Amino acid sequence: MWRRPSCKNFLSPVSQPALVVAQAYVNYDLFRQGEVVKKGKIFVISAASGSGKTTLVRGLLKECKNLVVSKSYTTRALRANEKNRRDYIFVSGKVFAAARKKKAFLEWAKVFGNYYGTPADFVEKKLKTGKSVVLVIDVQGAAKVKKAAPGAVLIFIMPPSLRELENRLRKRKSDRSAQIKLRLKTARAEIAQAKRYDYIVINDNLSRAQRQLKEIVDSECGTEG
Repeated sequence: MWRRPSCKNFLSPVSQPALVVAQAYVNYDLFRQGEVVKKGKIFVISAASGSGKTTLVRGLLKECKNLVVSKSYTTRALRANEKNRRDYIFVSGKVFAAARKKKAFLEWAKVFGNYYGTPADFVEKKLKTGKSVVLVIDVQGAAKVKKAAPGAVLIFIMPPSLRELENRLRKRKSDRSAQIKLRLKTARAEIAQAKRYDYIVINDNLSRAQRQLKEIVDSECGTEG
């Protein structure tokens, strides 16, 4: 049902570029507490920038009442169409560094020069109450979470093509040309990692991708409708 296309369709014949992620970290102590993840399930959703993951996740949350999304902390600037604590929790570099020092993040990474982190206390509390938690994080963070919690379900949102991805990025009008080129370069490397995920959903049709995403969650949680 969910296609697993060859990543070579999205990549040029040249060697794959390294991911533009300077650092990645996961808090293994949380996962060592076996009782924490007995009730809820962790879903990790990753995608190249511009693939439509934010729209898909919002739709998923409306349909799956037992599902919550963990809002990531970030040091990047707020975009015109974003709201603090709805899309991300926007903080200063100083605040982020302090939280990182206290090991307040389940995982964190530096992407495109900005820091992103998943709040550990939120995830732990939700899992203990039986809620399943969605983590919208990059491919390196996903790999770290999967290693620490093998039961986590990894879902990669694939764009129809790199050309379509570029069109979407340009339509957002939030990045300069140089930044778009960097995002596309990173997208190639991220797409190459999609084969490591449990599921791949190609977002070439929003309603179909939304339906497939919900069916994955329902199947993994043992629910219907």
